[in-house]
Amino acid sequence: MSLDWNATWRQQVLPTLAAETWDLIVIGGGISGAGILREAARRGWRCLLLEQRDFAWGTSSRSSKMVHGGLRYIAKGQWRLTRDSVRERQRLLDEAPGLVEPMSFMMPHYRGGFPGPRVLGGLLSVYDALAGRRSHHFHDVQQLRYLAPGVKEDGLLGGTCFVDALTDDARLVMRVLGEARADGAVVLNGVRVQQLLREEGRVCGVQVEDCEGGGLLTVRCGVLAVATGAWAERLRLPDAPRQLRPLRGSHLLLPGWRLPVAQAFTFLHERDRRPVFVFPWEGATVVGTTDLDHREDLDQSASISAEELDYLLAACTQQFPGAEVVAADVLSTWSGVRPVVGSVAGELKPSNETREHVLWQEPGCVTLAGGKLTTFRPQAIEVLRACASMLERPFNDDAAPVFAVVPPLAIPGLSASQWRRLAGRHGRDLPKLAQLIARLGHETVGSTDTLWAELAVACEAEMVLHLDDLLLRRTRLGLLLPRGGEDCFTAIRQLCQPRLGWDDERWQQEIQRYRALWQRHHGLPDATH
Repeated sequence: MSLDWNATWRQQVLPTLAAETWDLIVIGGGISGAGILREAARRGWRCLLLEQRDFAWGTSSRSSKMVHGGLRYIAKGQWRLTRDSVRERQRLLDEAPGLVEPMSFMMPHYRGGFPGPRVLGGLLSVYDALAGRRSHHFHDVQQLRYLAPGVKEDGLLGGTCFVDALTDDARLVMRVLGEARADGAVVLNGVRVQQLLREEGRVCGVQVEDCEGGGLLTVRCGVLAVATGAWAERLRLPDAPRQLRPLRGSHLLLPGWRLPVAQAFTFLHERDRRPVFVFPWEGATVVGTTDLDHREDLDQSASISAEELDYLLAACTQQFPGAEVVAADVLSTWSGVRPVVGSVAGELKPSNETREHVLWQEPGCVTLAGGKLTTFRPQAIEVLRACASMLERPFNDDAAPVFAVVPPLAIPGLSASQWRRLAGRHGRDLPKLAQLIARLGHETVGSTDTLWAELAVACEAEMVLHLDDLLLRRTRLGLLLPRGGEDCFTAIRQLCQPRLGWDDERWQQEIQRYRALWQRHHGLPDATH
């Protein structure tokens, strides 16, 4: 059997799934499902994760990339959510350096604006107390001009700086899955759960379809955990009440030189007083996010609308008027759908809905609804505690690390910062990546920080089934390179096609599929073409 985690291994493993009764099956390959699987696997549970498309395909690759405590949740009285978030943020900073990194956030203050320096300073004092460390400071106008050249100066009073964190959300999912696999979990993508199996009023397994090769399987389990985000209601009993309110958040990615920022800026949009962010990420600049009801088909990737594009460009003009950012400057876009548990009849504005999670339970099945990327571990613990109760086995939270320590490994030709980045993104797979770097060199793709060797390791050992898996989630080249990476397709083909085992016809199909997908879901909306 192939030792690498790839399409060949997948074909060999799929037919064997029905021969075993699993302790736990997890449905959903985003950060929530990955977290549940990881916590179960390290406790010795025999567990299986099934993802219908690709890992992190939904919200977990299209978030705002922030691992944050949720400062605005303090003002809404959501103390527990903020407390858990700041603690988990610090845990991730400590356990996953190079993947989760601290980022300075600046909020400028203007005459007559809200919140002013004192109000924000008070909120941040509570925020720091929950985190157990002080991280905020006020800078006067003169200091702010030095720290933030180009920021709007009309009525400027100064700015308050505090610290949160950023990540590559899709790589975070891959690292968590890697830890689960190291503890014996089986992880598959391209497998759709068609229905739950119930016997004597209890969920006892699933009927699944292989979306790549066809064919149906029946797989049995002691307990099922559903962590499908905005799709969480799909597998519930027909008479269960509908509670999810899918909310779309869209983002723009600009070349770093077009709107250079050394830290994140957060400010209230003039149109609706919602917080908006402009921050550096992967050598580019992100502008986000929106927050509105997503009424389109959840089975299609979300896309930015012309109205959202206008809203985010207006945010750039508001805060950085001299930059004169226009639609033609945009490298790429992405939109994610947040799985928010809505208020009664959705009576609140989208931004006022709680980001707290809830559990829905029926015998043999626990469904996680809502929640945040930052708090995936405590959410997973809560789900597993409920699952353990259904299995009638003991359960305790020993607060063990999510990630194993990446041992020092000398990779000639790489700087210390490059090593930190690669160790953070690849974790246990760093030795295999080092072997490929030795063969392929340490050249990066275009102007990005991504090594060609990272593409190679993804093709060989990161379960790439389609080209968009490789370019949008295993790496972020489809977002960071102009036109989705079009200029690099020849070199990508030369490196990746043989490693993926695709013939020329399959490669052409994948290129056509990727171009159409990128144009529709990561380019500019049609009204701007």
